[in-house]
Amino acid sequence: MDLEFWRGKRVFVTGHTGFKGSWLSLWLQQLGAEVVGFSQPAPTEPSLFEAAQVAQGMTSLVGDVRDLEGITQAMDNAQPEIVLHLAAQPLVRYSYQNPVETYATNVMGTVNVLEAVRHTPSVRVAVIITSDKCYENREWVWGYRENEAMGGHDPYSNSKGCAELVTAAYRSSFFAPETYDQHRVAVASVRAGNVIGGGDWALDRLIPDMIKAFHQGQPVLIRNPHAIRPWQHVLEPLGGYLLLAEKLWHHGPDFVGGWNFGPHDEDAKPVSWIVDRLTTLWGDGATWELDGGSHPHEAHYLKLDCSKAKARLGWEPRLTLADTLEWVVEFYQGYYGGQSARSIAENQIQRYQARTPGEAILPQGVLPTSVPLPTA
Repeated sequence: MDLEFWRGKRVFVTGHTGFKGSWLSLWLQQLGAEVVGFSQPAPTEPSLFEAAQVAQGMTSLVGDVRDLEGITQAMDNAQPEIVLHLAAQPLVRYSYQNPVETYATNVMGTVNVLEAVRHTPSVRVAVIITSDKCYENREWVWGYRENEAMGGHDPYSNSKGCAELVTAAYRSSFFAPETYDQHRVAVASVRAGNVIGGGDWALDRLIPDMIKAFHQGQPVLIRNPHAIRPWQHVLEPLGGYLLLAEKLWHHGPDFVGGWNFGPHDEDAKPVSWIVDRLTTLWGDGATWELDGGSHPHEAHYLKLDCSKAKARLGWEPRLTLADTLEWVVEFYQGYYGGQSARSIAENQIQRYQARTPGEAILPQGVLPTSVPLPTA
């Protein structure tokens, strides 16, 4: 990734108050981008957005992607060059309770963002973030490729498959690669596995549930210990999104379409492995128990094939899953110990940028001599 590419770029981020959106906004701020965010208020209390004071380094707008007029006006005012669409209803179990909201946000929200892009001449690149769960999951032992069928068993997963179809339809109808010289807009969609990292306090997610229980001195209740997921640190796919946006800027139609960003195959681990490892890293008497109640359907096995991103973008994961869990514990124990959430996050971003795939992990506060420590 060319770190200088982003300096001065006008970037419009939807969902900037969420977990991934907050990390992305902090990263873009460090890179010198002019960031405008459009989102509902932070979805949790606490939140990374509030704890790290993400709004201080950007223009933060309160809005809802379900409001076509609102997002069109906001984008027109911002005149962005690059749009990164992360706003979503992101929870599987919540989607069972609120399917209409889930489809309205994830499907029509995507329609509205792309419609706003269509009417904002300054936009040259649009990256639509969906999910690995957009695929029709057949519980295969191999990873899903970008040309696999869309599907989804539950409302959340299915809504993400629908968002992919919407993106493909808009691209072929209004941003076709063969007429790129006329419209000059490159549109891609990206699909990532289960992202984890510091600053996530969402309900019904494994890591936040564990951290909350640890912090309260209670055992963690685990509902599906044998489920296998492609776990990765949140900075891994975000780095892929930024790299892809650069390629779309420079090479347009050569890089449109769908892209997978997931961990190495060996980091697709069962929940039980994550739980045991994180419990040990946290220490302080942390324990877990099996939750034997009945629960809505969730996929048991899901993995992505990221060969395309590796071959065409030169993208590779930089952190092992073991590294990732150490960074997770480092963030939360630092935050609950009184450290600045923004300083911890900025330090991890700088350490991530300084790493190459397979490199030994650096402890907090230790950077290569060419990389300055962030200020609080």
